[in-house]
Amino acid sequence: MDGDMTIGIDIGGTKIEGVLADPTGAVHATCRISARPGNDLVVEDTVRVARSLTGMPVPVGIGIPGQIDAEHGVVRNVVNLGITELALADEVGARLGAPVRIENDVNAAALGAAAVVGGERKAGTGTVVFLNLGTGLAAGIVRDGRLDRGSTGAIGEIGHVPVDPNRLPCPCGQRGCLETVACGGAVARLWPSADPAMPDILRRAAQGDPEARRVRDMVLHAIGDALQIVAQAYDPRLILVGGGMARTGAPLFDAIGAEMRRRAEGCPFLTTLDIPSRVRPVPDGAPIGAIGAALAAAEE
Repeated sequence: MDGDMTIGIDIGGTKIEGVLADPTGAVHATCRISARPGNDLVVEDTVRVARSLTGMPVPVGIGIPGQIDAEHGVVRNVVNLGITELALADEVGARLGAPVRIENDVNAAALGAAAVVGGERKAGTGTVVFLNLGTGLAAGIVRDGRLDRGSTGAIGEIGHVPVDPNRLPCPCGQRGCLETVACGGAVARLWPSADPAMPDILRRAAQGDPEARRVRDMVLHAIGDALQIVAQAYDPRLILVGGGMARTGAPLFDAIGAEMRRRAEGCPFLTTLDIPSRVRPVPDGAPIGAIGAALAAAEE
């Protein structure tokens, strides 16, 4: 059985999650451990997760944040893990005796989400976009079951589209980027009195709190901008929404749907696009990053 399998490993700031998956993305074994910072510990923990999944040398895919040089297997500037530069593919591959591919974490999650929710493992099935409402904001694009990485790897970086240059400064150096409002990190800064912030904002807004309504409307407008950019730039069959803020669940998705329907009122163009019908939540707890990393390894 292991001959058809690949290992997928999702490395985050606090945890490392691995799966053993078949070519359809179905999971046959899982492992999850806490992440430890530092090059040596990240390599050691990644190898430990892989070995716990199978004793056979099968291809490995790794999804990780930071600046990814997939061609050379190098990751740079993973601040939460204390990584400045790490030849992750070579280090892990040498210890496991198996080929290793590294992938941007949002791209890996996109491939996994498309397989789990969209059935995207066959050619000719169109475009699916994964919109990550995590600490930051980014999109991953899957076309006919394969990742679209663009020409420089910057495809899907919609969080740094400046929609209002008179507003909040962004760490990227611009002002008014979508990511300054439409992501979990931004919402936490806008509403520091609750953790997680979004459920409390929606609840208090529904109770009539004027400040909560102001922040809610600002955030929903920015998420609506993100969805509209995705719909008009990529025209996907599905827009799969995940990440930490998406765990708010039905209250958030109901509010997003209302925002998109409000925008379409009196606008035949947006009415025809019917963006709300394309939006799907990613199941909470699904190991989409690890599944996508396994599928990326299988592409090699």
